[in-house]
Amino acid sequence: MKRPTDKYNEAPGEGTRRLLVRGGLVFATVALVGTLAGWTRRVSAGDTVRLPDMGLIVSRLGSLGQQLDAARGEIAVTKLQLDRANAIMANSAKYQIPADLAAAIYDIALSEGIDPALGYQLVKIESSFKGDARSSMGALGYTQVQLATARYYEPDLTEKALLERDTNLRIGFRFLSNLLERFDRDTHLALLAYNRGPTRVTEILARGGNPANGYSDAVLNGYTPPRNAEPGWR
Repeated sequence: MKRPTDKYNEAPGEGTRRLLVRGGLVFATVALVGTLAGWTRRVSAGDTVRLPDMGLIVSRLGSLGQQLDAARGEIAVTKLQLDRANAIMANSAKYQIPADLAAAIYDIALSEGIDPALGYQLVKIESSFKGDARSSMGALGYTQVQLATARYYEPDLTEKALLERDTNLRIGFRFLSNLLERFDRDTHLALLAYNRGPTRVTEILARGGNPANGYSDAVLNGYTPPRNAEPGWR
């Protein structure tokens, strides 16, 4: 989905961030001028000209530098917050799901090292965004994780707990994240292992076979890896 823009063709928040940056620079300039103002006053021929206190100027410059660094940090945080809000709203509309579910998928995917865009696609294919989904093989919830698999991560987990939204998303995304590491960031193989089981996929590969069954293609249909994806991601 194309990111919405305002009438100046700027994404929401871009104008605010630019004003904040410009404001920080103006503030620094004004403050520095204020520091030197007492020294740069007009003097008469009979006045004794005193050089400015360089230690004070250096101290003031250091303080201004710290304030600008803090402002840049705040702007970066604001940008991340705006990007998150835009992504959640866009995916809520794209998949026709509640905003709180879109936010949970986004946040938990990031926390488990999964691209949120991939997380949305996984949940779509696995459960059609239905939290109470159950398969004939005993897979449960949004990410259709089997209780035995979930207990690898949380040994005392109950079926009821696995059906809780955040728990289900966290375990499903963690499982996929582990599979991505195991299969050298090959998203097709990792997804096939998620669907068919990592042991089964490894056995087929060892025999020189192809474990493809259409599942990974369905999940990745329309998905584009992030521009900053790690080397080897495919």
